[in-house]
Amino acid sequence: MPQEPPEGQSLPLVRSLVSRIPVEVVFCNCSPRVVKPVWINFRGEPQPYVDIQPYTGRKMKTFVGHPWMFRDAETDDPMVVNNKEMYLPAPHENGQVSFANITLPVLTLRDRCLQVVRRLVRREDICQLEIARCLQDDLAQRPSIHTDLQRISRRVEQKLLENREQQNVKM
Repeated sequence: MPQEPPEGQSLPLVRSLVSRIPVEVVFCNCSPRVVKPVWINFRGEPQPYVDIQPYTGRKMKTFVGHPWMFRDAETDDPMVVNNKEMYLPAPHENGQVSFANITLPVLTLRDRCLQVVRRLVRREDICQLEIARCLQDDLAQRPSIHTDLQRISRRVEQKLLENREQQNVKM
């Protein structure tokens, strides 16, 4: 069960919420990559689960309000699930099973090139590439689920602030 955060700290916005509504879902890896499912726990920390092999699936029991993300198990590159960054199970009727289709994201040519170069060039050799310094810096930044969670949390916070402002204007 979730614990209270230490004094002076607040819990992140993106985290599992206490729920007693179970959901059965099939995580379908529709990609050629080995995928690591990651549950975001009650404290907003990523908890990796057993990898899902390419073009296979796994039936999981989870709960409404428990977010999941999916990563390339080899590179930690983000995958998409039902065309989104995160899967958030919703209640369904009559105990039906939900499907979460995990696929490769659509990337810009620049981002895809960065992925490929990261795979081909060792981290310590990036600075020796004869490319712009900004590209060297981008190559040095490896994918990180923690960075992605922070970015998503900022977006959620911004959306909440916008909604609050709209409600204040209506009053």
